[in-house]
Amino acid sequence: MSEEKPKKKRPTVSEAWRETRELLVVHKQRLFIGFWLMLASRLAGLVLPATSKLLIDDVIGKQRVDLLWPIAIAGGIATLVQAVTGYGLSQVLGVAAQRAINDMRKDVQRHVGHLPVRYFDSTQTGVLISRIMNDAEGIRNLVGTGVVQLVGGLLSAAIGIGVLFYLNWQLTLMILVVLLLFGVSMAWAFKTLRPLFRERGKIQANITGRLNQTLAGVRVVKAYVAEEHEEGVFVSNVDRLFENIRKSMTGVSMTTAVSTAIVGVIGVVLTLVGGRAILAGEMTLGEFVMYLVFIGLVVGPVVQIASIGTQISEAFAGLDRLREIRRVVREDAQDFERATCPDLKGDFAFDKVGFEYDAGKPVLKDITFRAPAGSTTALVGSSGSGKSTLVSLVMAFNRPLAGRITVDGRELASLKLADYRSHLGVVLQDNFLFDGTIAENVAFSRPDATRAEIEEACRQAHCDDFVSKFEKGYDTIVGERGVKLSGGQRQRVAIARALLARPRILILDEATSSLDSESEAQIQDALALLRKSRTTFVIAHRLSTIRSADQILVLERGEIVERGTHHELLALGGRYKELHDRQYAFEHERFVNPGEELVAPVKSSRP
Repeated sequence: MSEEKPKKKRPTVSEAWRETRELLVVHKQRLFIGFWLMLASRLAGLVLPATSKLLIDDVIGKQRVDLLWPIAIAGGIATLVQAVTGYGLSQVLGVAAQRAINDMRKDVQRHVGHLPVRYFDSTQTGVLISRIMNDAEGIRNLVGTGVVQLVGGLLSAAIGIGVLFYLNWQLTLMILVVLLLFGVSMAWAFKTLRPLFRERGKIQANITGRLNQTLAGVRVVKAYVAEEHEEGVFVSNVDRLFENIRKSMTGVSMTTAVSTAIVGVIGVVLTLVGGRAILAGEMTLGEFVMYLVFIGLVVGPVVQIASIGTQISEAFAGLDRLREIRRVVREDAQDFERATCPDLKGDFAFDKVGFEYDAGKPVLKDITFRAPAGSTTALVGSSGSGKSTLVSLVMAFNRPLAGRITVDGRELASLKLADYRSHLGVVLQDNFLFDGTIAENVAFSRPDATRAEIEEACRQAHCDDFVSKFEKGYDTIVGERGVKLSGGQRQRVAIARALLARPRILILDEATSSLDSESEAQIQDALALLRKSRTTFVIAHRLSTIRSADQILVLERGEIVERGTHHELLALGGRYKELHDRQYAFEHERFVNPGEELVAPVKSSRP
């Protein structure tokens, strides 16, 4: 589907700081402790620089030996305080940062899990994984040591500048002018680097997404000898990543070069102006040494601020990307005003329902029918006729844009999603299995089911025919997407999963398409048991599987063109009979002349 994407709102610094403040409030206790530890560490760090004047001017210059021990003890205690507070700071803020990352990942995953299906149709899985796992990492630079170090650096710089003004205000003014130029250059660097970091996350997400698809579809890649093509796509993407990193490194290198130049300029100013002040008797040697040490305390934090600023800029970029996802409205956003439905009979009614994915291109038009509770409704038609879309409306994956759908007399849109879907059972044409055991996959529909219930559902679905041949039985690992099982075996596991769910509403998307004739005969009994007393919707491609349906709806171009039972529609001699005769002739010809195709499949206009 190609939905028109709205222009993305350009993220602002105020938005980033607002979200940062929210994070800081959540972790305020640890940050409060961390701030005081940082303050104690910074103040302790001023002791040795402050005693340098006493050591040179008084102890050495005036031979005040009595001051030597107090100065040494003060320096030792200050160093010990710095060591203890430094360790505590890393422990307190390190844990806070990891907890913030953990909470953010859980929050984003929870939000993503409740987004509409159409969002996943247009967003790569790898992109979402990158958002959840990688973008949250940047939070450590906000909730962790990053912000606290930034505050600590500003505090140290402020105290240092105050001492420098006290020692020599003229020299300090000159140095501040140089530092101001440095600040302007750093602001420009951050403005340039932030988009690069933001773009890097997108590129990495695209690489992850495509690589995930390539590895998951390795059999298709190899079958069509597409290894070189996929290599080309990967090379193109990683080259884009390299170019982004190169530009980022150039920007960071420039900030480092500017920092080095600033230190050099300050050194020249100190040599010329400070040297003259000593010769003129305006400063003592001890004051000059003390001035040099405090210059280091000012310049060091300023340079550190540049580094921290780059990290915070990268964190802001990650927050921007996470914010984009969190702005997408969850499908259950209106559930607080919807009704619960603990019990459901499954009496469906479609009243002039219309739906379209793209504006002006209707997929369903004026769909009207009733599916009584416990009945089976089959949907047939050529590819792209709207069968899957109609079923997606039944599963509440999409909402009708015209008309209404009612269940037991209540509008489907008025029911809580989780409550309603708890009554659904689904067997799709391409059944997804998780990388776990057969028992775990069957129990996915009811995690609280007992082992006896799981095995009974598997017996009803004839899974025991092949499970008994496995060494580990129901504890056999099926592999990613169930790759270790055949298509028919995967489908039987999916039928067992649906049986275990005990649903009131059942969706079957050609549930026997992957089975051979013998397996199909066995599974029809299980499907008959599964459909009993349940409202069932069947998407049928093999018309022989729906002869017992209570009603068959024939869809073409999004409209119901025929309806009735199997025998009624054959007697009508319309579109259904045409599909039936064509399929019968095709299957007969394939049996008589294996390898020859009689009718080319109709291609869908939609994926």
